[in-house]
Parts: sequence; C-alpha cells; structure tokens
Amino acid sequence: MEPLEAVPQVPSLDERTPPAGLLPAEVADRRARGLANIARDRTSRSVVDILRGNIITRFNAILGAMLAIVLVLGDPRDGLFGLVLIANSAIGIVQELRAKRTLDSLSVLHAPRLRVVRGGEVEEVPAVDLVRDDVIELRAGDQVPADGVVVASDALEVDESLLTGESDAIAKHEGDHVLSGSAVIAGTGRFQATAVGEAAYAHRLAAAVRAFSLVHSEVAAGIDRILKWVTLGLLVVGPLLFWNQLRHDGVADALIGAVAGVVGMVPEGLVLLTSLAFGVAAVTLARRQVLVQELPAVEVLARVDVVCLDKTGTLTEGSIALDRVVVLGDADPAWVHDALGAIAADEAANATLLAVRAAHPAPPGWDRVAGVAFSSARKWSATGFAAQGAFWLGAPEMLLAGSAGEARRLADEIAGTGARVLALLHDAGPVDGETVAPSARPVALVVLAEQVRPDAADTLAYFRAQGVTLKVISGDNPLTVGAVARRVGLEVGVPVDARTLPTDREALAAVVDEHTVFGRVTPEQKRAMVGALQSRGHVVAMTGDGVNDALALKAADIGVAMGSGAPATRAVAKLVLLDGRFDRMPGVVAEGRRVIANVERVANLFLTKSTYAALIAIAVVLGSWRYPFLPRHLTIVSSLTIGIPAFFLALEPNAQRYLPGFVGRVLRFAVPAGVIVTLGVLVAYGLARQDGAPLVESRTLATLALVVIGLWVLGLLARPLTPLRTVLVVALAAAVPVGAALPFVRQFFDLSFGGVLGVTRTLLVAACTCGVLEAWWRLRRRPASLG
Repeated sequence: MEPLEAVPQVPSLDERTPPAGLLPAEVADRRARGLANIARDRTSRSVVDILRGNIITRFNAILGAMLAIVLVLGDPRDGLFGLVLIANSAIGIVQELRAKRTLDSLSVLHAPRLRVVRGGEVEEVPAVDLVRDDVIELRAGDQVPADGVVVASDALEVDESLLTGESDAIAKHEGDHVLSGSAVIAGTGRFQATAVGEAAYAHRLAAAVRAFSLVHSEVAAGIDRILKWVTLGLLVVGPLLFWNQLRHDGVADALIGAVAGVVGMVPEGLVLLTSLAFGVAAVTLARRQVLVQELPAVEVLARVDVVCLDKTGTLTEGSIALDRVVVLGDADPAWVHDALGAIAADEAANATLLAVRAAHPAPPGWDRVAGVAFSSARKWSATGFAAQGAFWLGAPEMLLAGSAGEARRLADEIAGTGARVLALLHDAGPVDGETVAPSARPVALVVLAEQVRPDAADTLAYFRAQGVTLKVISGDNPLTVGAVARRVGLEVGVPVDARTLPTDREALAAVVDEHTVFGRVTPEQKRAMVGALQSRGHVVAMTGDGVNDALALKAADIGVAMGSGAPATRAVAKLVLLDGRFDRMPGVVAEGRRVIANVERVANLFLTKSTYAALIAIAVVLGSWRYPFLPRHLTIVSSLTIGIPAFFLALEPNAQRYLPGFVGRVLRFAVPAGVIVTLGVLVAYGLARQDGAPLVESRTLATLALVVIGLWVLGLLARPLTPLRTVLVVALAAAVPVGAALPFVRQFFDLSFGGVLGVTRTLLVAACTCGVLEAWWRLRRRPASLG
C-alpha cells in the first residue's frame, strides 16, 4: 500500500454543481460509472476473506499434507482426522457468514443519513447513496462523508483531529477544501463532493490504519504466540519421529507413525473455537441492539478497569427541556424572552437552542446580521441583530469569568442542584469576531433540565461491584456534573474544573486517578485524560454521544457510542449502543468475560494435548520405541476428551472475572498436566511392551489409558461441575465402555484389549495418574476458579 500524504490534496472541482444540486438523471449516471460512496463495511470480513481465513491456515496445510500421506500410503481409516479438518472449516465458515449477515444488516439499518441538495430540494439519503458532485449540507455534529470543496459557509468550523491529530477548530469558507472523516463542530455549510467511497481520504486512511491498528485482543495475540511455538515443535518433532520409526518399519509405516505424532500435536480446533466464541458473542449482542464494529472489542471491554463517562446522553437521557429563565437586574422579561426566541431561530440550532425555541418562538422585527456558532472549545455562541445589538449565550464560567457578582453566584447555586445553566449577555454594539465585548452585561440565566437515565444508577453500581473505577468527564459546569453524579449513586468528592488541570501527563494522571468528576473539559482534554490513565497501565473505556467525545473515544482502548449520538462519534466507536440504553453495558461485559474464560478453558484442553503428544513423541525417540498410537487412535482421544467437550465449553455461560496473563495461566496448566499425562501413558504402554504384548494390543492399552486420563483432565477443567457439565463428562465417559464393547468399533479402530489382566493393570495405571493429577490440581494455588 502506498503511503498516504499527511495533508492530502482534495481534487478540484471539474465543474461547479448548480446550487439546486444534481438532477436524478445525473445521479443515476454517476452511480452507473462507479462514482458512488461505496466502501467496504468494516463490521465484518468479505466472503472471500472468510473462506480464505477458514480454509487456508497453517494447521490446515499441515493436516492436509498428513491426510494426503495417509490416503496414498496407509489405511484410509487413519485419515479420520481429515473429517475433523473439514468440519472445523465448515463450522467456522457457516458461523462467520451468519455473523457477517447479522452485523452487516444491522450496520446498514443504522447507517448515517446525509442531507443532500438534489433538484432544488434538500433530502435525506443513506451515506451509500451519495455520488460525486453531490452538494451536501453540513450541520454541527455531522461527520463529513466525502472529500470536497465548500460552496457555502455560515460560520462553518470543522475538527480534523481524527485525521491529522490536530484538534484546533478550523474555519471553512467558500472555496476551502474539507476532508471526509472530519467533524463539524460549529456553524452550517454546504460542500460539493469531489472524492467519494474508496477514493475519499478517510477510507484510504482507515484501510492503512486497519493494517496495523485493530483493537488489541490479548486472547487472540496469546493464541497466536502459542500456535507459533507449536509450529516450531512440529518442525523438530516430526522429522525425529519419522527417523525413529524408520528404525523399526518401512518408509510407509514410518510415515504413518510420524503422521500420528504430528496430528496429535496440532491443536486443530483451537482457532475455530476462538473465532466461534467471538462470532457468537457478536451475534448475541446484535440481538440486544449492540453493534460490534470489531469482534475483539467484546473481549476488551471485559478487561476494562476504568470507565470514563460523559454526562449528557450517558448518565442523562440527552434530551433537554427549558426549565426557567431567571431575568437579572432591570432587564425587561418580555424583551429577554423575545431575544431568546430570536437567538433560537437558527436553522442549525443545536439541542440547547431547540429546547429554547420550543418555549420561546421567534418574535417579529429581529433581523439577524451576524453570528458565531457554538463550539465545545469556547463554550458559547454569539448572535448580532440589526436593531437590538449583540447577544452571547453560553457557559457562565466563560462569559462571567472573573465576575464575583450576583449573576455568577446565582449561576453556581443553580448548577449545584444538577441543572444546566447558561448565561445570556447583551451589548448594544455588534458581534466582534470570537471575543466577548468587555461592556457586555448579563441580562438572564437560562436554566435547562435533563432527565437522569433510570438505568444509570444500577449500571454504575454493577461496574463498582466488579471493581471498575468510574470517571465522569463532561463539558458542563463541574457543580452540575457533580450533582447529577450524586443522583446516580457515585461518590463525587470535590468536582474538578478542567481549566485548572495540569498539561504534564504525569501530573494529569495523578489528578485524574484521585478525583471522580470533572467539568468544563474540552475535547482535547478528554483525550489527554484517557491517555494519562492509560500511561498508568489502565485499560480505559470511554462512552459518549457528542462530537466533543469523538477524540476520547478514538484514543480509548474501547470506545462506546450511543446510537442517537453524532455520526462522527459513532464512526470511531468500537461498540454502538443502538437503542441508547446504558444498561446494555453489563451484558457486553458479561459476553466478553464468557469469551475470555471459555477460550482459556478450551486452550487448556488443546495445549495439554499438544504437550503430551510432543513429550510422548520425544520419549519414544529417546527410547527407540514404536509410536504407541495410530492416527485413528488419536481421533478417538481427540473427539472424546477435547473436540466434542470443547465445543460445548466454549459457548456456555461463564461469569469469571478477567485476570491478566492469559498465556502464562494456560502454560502453567497445560505443561504440568501434559507431563503427568505423558508419564501415565508411557507406563501403561511400557508395561504392555514388557509383557510381550503384540503391537496392536500395546497400542490399544495406551489408547485406553490416554482416554481415561484425558477425561479426568476434562473433569478438572469443567469444575465446578454444573448439571450441564456433569452430563457432558458422564456421557463421554460412558461412550468408552460402550464403544469398546461393539465389535465393529473395535475392528474399525484396530483395537485389541487382550486379557483381563492387561486391561485391569492399564486402568490401575490410569487411576494412579488421575490421582496424581487430582493432587496436583488441589495443590495448585489458582488466582480464581474457572466457574
């Protein structure tokens, strides 16, 4: 992939689209020429990638080569592992295609819609219906859907930090370029699209980033490390085993013996069951209205130890209503209400102005002549009128800064009750850029009411009970944020005004670690606070719904957006709560924990098998013995003690808390358990050889010992034995004597148990080995149970 330029050149306008926009025939022509805004969906892999990923794998190649050797030189019955190979790939493909269909349909259903000008009318269309040269209307909170050139601007400001890392608001005037992926933070405007779909900068950048910057999955990374070690072991043990078998048999039989050893070492179902667990979790969450945009995100949320919450839209409903207007000084109440109505009569009104407009309609005779749009950085907006002068509406801390008068005292008092408060200032002069006139005087306080989410208190209590630290980070008044946090049961302490926060990362991390509630936080500060927590080893989740949250969501280990949030915020989130219900979060955590705990349990099974298979192979090489199993014998062992039970264990409920160190825990179980299993099998096989038993009988008794000991290992990992797990283990154990009693089973698998003495001795050896495993299990100091 060619490197992307840091500041790309947006294609110039080949031809200016008329202000009325494209005609239907022109839209159809561009769509026919492939100039539509179509790009690959990032919620899932393509069908080709799914097929390739499940068929062309390292272990499929190894097992496929082993299968070919068996079918050419040996008995086809020894190729049963090939059926497991096919089944693994088929199950993986079917499950991932089902997950793809569910996630893709959900993604399309909740895809952002755009306002485009076509045929003189503004209409809403899905983002994929956009074509090159469309004229798109932009408002605060929108994400720019394509590269283009501004054709109209009314105080339009965009934030390109998601693309460039620079968070300054950039004013856009007619003729300026805009980049897809940037966010509108103030004003309104229109632009003509010059690059759409895969040609747009944001899509090209995303493709480059995804190559090396996906959500980090400890489970996936750990399994990849384990598989690399197993592969290296295969390259060493396989040739040694073949060489050893040549000392006893011809080339064909030596190859079959080597195949048995190699097949035993391959954890063929581990990758499948890991993918299956992630896929099932994503589909389960989709049914609960949670869109997973990257599958490992489910696991990451289970590892989170700090959750940063935005107040508006997360702790509160997000809808705002005008509670009251407190007129200050000698201002005329009727004139103040008219002023508010005129200010709110803005076609790009945000949620605050819409709440004001609902209570105060626009009066006649107020002609708007100038304005400065609201932004999260300055936290105020300005409107100038021809005859009535200039007004500023925004945060009291910004507009009344340095004022210790009655207005500021009253604003703080009201904010302390949990209400949002805005100050309204007036000056007879005009609006002068982005500065507040020194002579402007406060004429009113606007009090807004927000409804606390009914599910917020219980959800936060759940996180606290799970040992997760909560931080409330908001752009509102610290007193307001603190009051809302208390209403949902948080220990607030002293709310921190973010304007007093240090810029040094270490100092910032100390403050953020110590305090819980932060107000008047800018978007850049939110990102810095997330980074400061991460610098102290925390795994951080950030929730939010506004465009001012997008930077922090992008920087967090896991970003969670509300479905009703700004398009720019939903675009960078790894999880989207489509119905906006905050109480979905415990369910997401539970799914992540189920994935991690069950994959760890399954990995213990598979790696124990790889360990004892490798050690047995090394032991027979050192002892110059024939390999104690045929490939079909290991198919019995793998099916009864690993493959079948692993499928059930990987998908059952599991609420075990996450603990770091996945690979270390797996190895601390698999290696000692594998050593003990190896010793038990070698003793059983060695005693049979010592008695002069035929090779077929010795191999049968070794298989019997391995099945019995393997079932005990399964029983250890299935603890505590729930009814489902008990039925599973008992059923698998019962299959052993039932199968051994059936003549066609014995004939097919080439089993010959010999006399009662040999079987009894083998079962005693297996029982002693199980006793050693049990003693070792009880002596182990486990950090948590596998419940």
